Amino acid sequence: MDDVEAIKQLKARYFRTMDTKDWVAMRRLFTDDVVMDTTDSGGGVVTGADVFVTFLQETLAGAVTVHHGHMPEITLTSPTTATGIWALHDGIVWPDGTRLEGDGHYHETYEVVGGEWRIASSTLTRLRMDLTGPAS
Repeated sequence: MDDVEAIKQLKARYFRTMDTKDWVAMRRLFTDDVVMDTTDSGGGVVTGADVFVTFLQETLAGAVTVHHGHMPEITLTSPTTATGIWALHDGIVWPDGTRLEGDGHYHETYEVVGGEWRIASSTLTRLRMDLTGPAS
């Protein structure tokens, strides 16, 4: 498999493991020192794979999530590094009925660790984010 295809499959696993809440498999997708920036979505910057996965577990506890990544633009910057931009559409429904639906882009960097591509950094930018309150 070529490197671009390997990175596409890495990101597909990211979306699947988030939506299925497979936190153990998700942890393997990141470098140990990954930097995840969700400030544009009302979050913050989280550094470290273990910290990020714990953050997701707490934030998405009981929620149903659906993430779709499209139109990857991947550039190999060396034999072991790459950058990528992905179009995103996502939806989240929390147990109290609060809903988020949005569109935007992931701007990412990737590194080869232990012979496998991993996400080294990710910045989520939003074009649209609709948040509705709990069901009454």
